[in-house]
Amino acid sequence: MNRCKGCGAVLQNKNPLGEGYARDLNNSYCERCFRITHYNDYILNSNDNNYYLKKISGIKKTGDLVVLTVDFLNLFDIDSLNIKNPVILTFTKKDLLPRCVNINKFLNSINFNLNIVSKLFVSSKNNYNLDLLYENILKYKKSNNVYVIGLTNAGKSSLINKILKNYSNNISDITISNLPSTTLDFLEKKVNDNLCLIDTPGLLDSGSIIMESSKEDLKKIIPKKQINPIIFQIKTDQSIIIENYARIDVLKDNNITLYMSNNLNIDRFYKDNEKLKDLSLYKVNIDSNNDLVIKGLGFIKFKNKCHINLYLKKNVKYYVRKSII
Repeated sequence: MNRCKGCGAVLQNKNPLGEGYARDLNNSYCERCFRITHYNDYILNSNDNNYYLKKISGIKKTGDLVVLTVDFLNLFDIDSLNIKNPVILTFTKKDLLPRCVNINKFLNSINFNLNIVSKLFVSSKNNYNLDLLYENILKYKKSNNVYVIGLTNAGKSSLINKILKNYSNNISDITISNLPSTTLDFLEKKVNDNLCLIDTPGLLDSGSIIMESSKEDLKKIIPKKQINPIIFQIKTDQSIIIENYARIDVLKDNNITLYMSNNLNIDRFYKDNEKLKDLSLYKVNIDSNNDLVIKGLGFIKFKNKCHINLYLKKNVKYYVRKSII
């Protein structure tokens, strides 16, 4: 039984629309991974989150070290994974982090009910802290197997590819894409005789705008370079419009800071208008120094307590938390 080296799916040549389809079973990659890599031609996978949760449920029984990859823009309810394994909490995409963020203060503010043995920022793009991460993996691993888990698009596969490039003679690449559900099954990547990194299917973030967006929209939503926060001094009854994805009516004077892709068109309206009012409306109370998180899009820090009217596309969710920056 051969598996695709890009996504982990079992190769088959019977169903062109099925997982792992390859015309030639001697190929290293399925047709889906080939088209993603060479043509950016994405074929949506139909598996739901229960499929992926079931896939990683066995990790809890192993007791092995877990590298939990997290995108600082898109934190999620990590405690809900109920992982008892030792965890290296790894914030990926350090290259996107705004210059104004104090890394140590940020890391100290992030706490989950997990067995966290280390917390750090890394960047696969810039090789930031990869030596430290590799040292921590060797220090805390319980066996040769180390599992890399996280939300889809958190940078798991990119991280493993860079570790293989830096510390191993194994040059086979895992397929990477900014589209959800690229990795479909466990992928074992041997770094050396004492270490095997296991890539896992990315968990689907229910309510994330990423799950509702086209390839063209994702090019705007997912940042590719360092984020420059956008600051607005809001006067009563002003509106912030984020492309056609969200509208925020701020009903009281405030200072707000947006942390999201700078590819997005973000406008402020001073007078009453009807733009995006056909979206789903939520009336939200926000305390001082709280963040409004729009799942998959980023977050907005509010300096003062206020009430807002929030308009979002159907199925996109939000939540409010104590500010992390």
